[in-house]
Order: sequence, then C-alpha cells, then structure tokens
Amino acid sequence: MNKDKMFSSLSNEWETPKDFFNKLNDEFNFTLDPCCREYNFTCKKYYTIDDDGLSKDWNNEIVYCNPPYGREIGKWVKKCYDEWIKNNITIVMLIPSRTDTKWFHKYIYNKAEIRFIEGRLKFINRLFPSWREDGNFKISSAPFPSMLVIYKNKNTNE
Repeated sequence: MNKDKMFSSLSNEWETPKDFFNKLNDEFNFTLDPCCREYNFTCKKYYTIDDDGLSKDWNNEIVYCNPPYGREIGKWVKKCYDEWIKNNITIVMLIPSRTDTKWFHKYIYNKAEIRFIEGRLKFINRLFPSWREDGNFKISSAPFPSMLVIYKNKNTNE
C-alpha cells in the first residue's frame, strides 16, 4: 500500500467508523448528516456533496457532522457554530484535533464541549480503490488525532 497516497490530500474524506458512530447516536439520537456521500450517510435525513449541506438550514435537527478534512473544514466548523447560535440545536462534529487553527479558537474553544479521542480512529476511505483487498475496504488508523466538538441545545438536559 502506498501510504504517501493514502495520507495525501488526494482525498479529504474520512468515513466515520460504524461502531464509533453507533455509540454517539445512542447518546444523541441524530436526525441529520449534512455532509456525506450517498453510500455512507449516517442518518435518515442527509445532504450529499451535490445537495450542499453548507447552504441548507439545519433548524429542528440533531446534527452529526463529519466534514471533509481539507481546506474547507473551516467553513464546516463555522457553519456548525452559526447553526447552533441561530437555531439553538445540538450539533456533534468529528474533526481532526487541530487546536492551533484560527477556526478552533474562533468557533470552538470556550464555546463548545470538546472530547479528545484517545488513540487514533480507524477510518475507511472508499475513494481509493487500491485500498481494497478481496473486495473489502482496508481500514487504517488516521495519521492525526481526532476530537468531538459538541454544541448543545441550551433548552435540553443532554
């Protein structure tokens, strides 16, 4: 396997591990996945890249957001923050732990609950067919630490 290709910027999509998502869903009961593909949505209601979840209103939803991890991540972090402020909804983001970024300090630090994830999550990236062995996708540890960012609805006791 070409690890340089695997961890390069050729793809910025890291599919949420199913068991990890299921534990979060048990806690939060998500209703919307605003940034997925048709083959990896996590909620009954979802927006794909073509739907452009950044342009949609998320009011009255409980949102699970695992955004693309490339240069656009700051737009997703801002969108989550703005939707939380505007609609007072619960939003949970799974993102790389990049505490040195402007978006972390402007939209997360001292504003949201942060849960740092111990160890490295194991992700699937279906966009690289070379990751397949015998028809199955290879699962590899992320080359970065991850964190959950949680904006809670202020009217609930979550």
